[in-house]
Amino acid sequence: MPYLASPSPVSTPTPDVTTPAPPSATPTETITPTPTPTPTPTPSKTALIDNVPDLTDLPDPKTFMTYVQEAWVPALGSLLAIVLIVTAALVLRRLTHRLITRVTARMAEGVMPDRLRNKTPTVSESSPALLSERRRQRAETMGSVLRSLTSIVIIGTAALMVIDRLGMNLAPVLTSVSILGVALGFGAQELVKDFFAGMFMLLEDQFGVGDVIDVGSATGTVEAVTLRVTRMRDADGRVWYVRNGTITRVGNESQGWARALVDVPVANHSDAARVKELLVEAAKELWEDPAYHETVIFEEPQVWGFEGLSDTAIIFRVTAKTDPLHRAALARELRERVKRVLDAHDIAIVAESSV
Repeated sequence: MPYLASPSPVSTPTPDVTTPAPPSATPTETITPTPTPTPTPTPSKTALIDNVPDLTDLPDPKTFMTYVQEAWVPALGSLLAIVLIVTAALVLRRLTHRLITRVTARMAEGVMPDRLRNKTPTVSESSPALLSERRRQRAETMGSVLRSLTSIVIIGTAALMVIDRLGMNLAPVLTSVSILGVALGFGAQELVKDFFAGMFMLLEDQFGVGDVIDVGSATGTVEAVTLRVTRMRDADGRVWYVRNGTITRVGNESQGWARALVDVPVANHSDAARVKELLVEAAKELWEDPAYHETVIFEEPQVWGFEGLSDTAIIFRVTAKTDPLHRAALARELRERVKRVLDAHDIAIVAESSV
């Protein structure tokens, strides 16, 4: 029988039991070690050479210049052109305004030429204040109109040029402006009508400050003339504001010369020839008076003869050519002299009732 070896006994591991140490009465202090500073390494010459950037990594100079030329040069050119346009427009506007102001100032201070004065004289030369005020107001109004027109033309042209330099399409802008102009024309056509009527009245010198005019709706002395309205004051002291666009006719009683008319009614049984001689005598006496000769009266007064007839009176008319400002005063003086002459010859003046 063969021999079988008996198995060796299996040993069981014994757990390792560690007995904790008894706590010490005094705690132990933990000491943190101080780190040692790391020395800065000194770069070597080889490292410096290795850190130099490669020139091939830089952008291509030709590409950069092309970018500048394509992007910045046109923008800077447009900006410079806009600045030049605006500057030129402002300078041109200022120069034209100064020129217009100088011309209108000379017009306001100037004197009407003799040829024009003899042809169409205005108010009396004996009233330099009214004449000067009339010229001044007319010149200022014309200057204001001209300055406004030049500003609109210059600024409008400059604005269109700036829009064109910005690359914007001008067609929509012009269309919008046209539509706006049509809308304003319909909405403010009365104002535009007054404006143009006042401008042409001033340019044609139809009337001015100090003139006595009849515009149909009112009669009075002109105190102010603007492009929109004319201010008048009648004999009662009322002030009238008449829109220039509503004036269709103007009767100017102060432009040129005027005629003083005096109607003298005498009894129909009076000697007509004798009455006419006495009236001529009174008119001649007035003409030879130094206070009136060729200063207030332009030519010798005339007796026109019979102006009217009635069952009780014969009406004679005496006329004297004078300037508009002295017409009423001259008529009063002429009536006084006629009355004095007729009373001296016992010729009675009767009530006027002509047929």
